[in-house]
Amino acid sequence: MADDVVHNRIAVLRADRRVSRRQLADALGVHYQTIGYLERGEYSPSLHLALRIAHFFDVPVESVFSLEDFPPLG
Repeated sequence: MADDVVHNRIAVLRADRRVSRRQLADALGVHYQTIGYLERGEYSPSLHLALRIAHFFDVPVESVFSLEDFPPLG
């Protein structure tokens, strides 16, 4: 694989659910800056954190994270 980027839809899900970075971070027990790093692709989550994020949004982990870029919505 050419790059090790894990793409995600965290920002889209947060906007859809009207959840701030701080609210998500508090619910997950991480620093709010971690959410920003994840959203920008500057940090790849552990499997445990990825599963907890998917559980928070009540969606399959594949709906939040992908090894390939997500197609645009709409």
